[in-house]
Amino acid sequence: MSVKADTVKDDKKDQPAGTQSLFRGLQLIEILSNYPNGCPLANLAELSGMNKSTVHRLLQGLHSSGYVTQAPSPGSYRLTTKFISVGQKALSSLNIIHVAAAHLEKLNLEVGETVNFSSREDDHVILIYKLEPTTGMMRTRAYIGQHMPLYCSAMGKIFMAWGSEDYPAHYWETHQQTIQQLTKNTITTLPEMLEELKTIRKLQTAMDREENELGVSCIAAPVFDIQQRVPFAVSVSLPTAKLQQIGVKKLMAPVVATARAISAELGFNG
Repeated sequence: MSVKADTVKDDKKDQPAGTQSLFRGLQLIEILSNYPNGCPLANLAELSGMNKSTVHRLLQGLHSSGYVTQAPSPGSYRLTTKFISVGQKALSSLNIIHVAAAHLEKLNLEVGETVNFSSREDDHVILIYKLEPTTGMMRTRAYIGQHMPLYCSAMGKIFMAWGSEDYPAHYWETHQQTIQQLTKNTITTLPEMLEELKTIRKLQTAMDREENELGVSCIAAPVFDIQQRVPFAVSVSLPTAKLQQIGVKKLMAPVVATARAISAELGFNG
């Protein structure tokens, strides 16, 4: 007997009584998700380890429920867009802090510095989660619920970089009274910011090089969702002197890895 057949039999032993059809139907759905243009019934039977009559019966049930339809190729089946609606509802029910917390805590323990997690609210960053340093002595002034400007924070530049193409110019035009030279490193001109955003999109990371507060640096990375938008950002803040000791690239790696892990939880596959 083949390894595939043995695996199917072993799986059946672990299934609760009376749920065999449900598990088999879900198995077909998972297989079909890999065939956007449709998969022939014979292939489905082979891949699932079921006989054709069983597969056909299950497909008829999924078809009558609106989850499966016949593909253009004769004898083939594909999933319907009903799964998009179900998936969106599942994603909307996620508590983002519950999803992200474990990844952020792991990052906090790995780097030992302040870890921040934020979303964008209109023209501001809003801090929605923060972990204090585990080894470092520096405590930032940031607090959960705080609003921060986009132009002088690493996470803010992330949101600006993945906004609409004309957003930076609009932001500059409507925030002339609030864009200030907070330190000698603060970016206050639109051409310079546009170059900065181009680099951020290329590197998939942003930095606050003492642009908001002297002595404090920050590295941020974007969190993508299933629609390739950037609803959240992750960052690590620490003394500039310590960042120079550690090295930007060495600290950047775990920040990016954390952002990617959270992105994967939100359905991003990039």
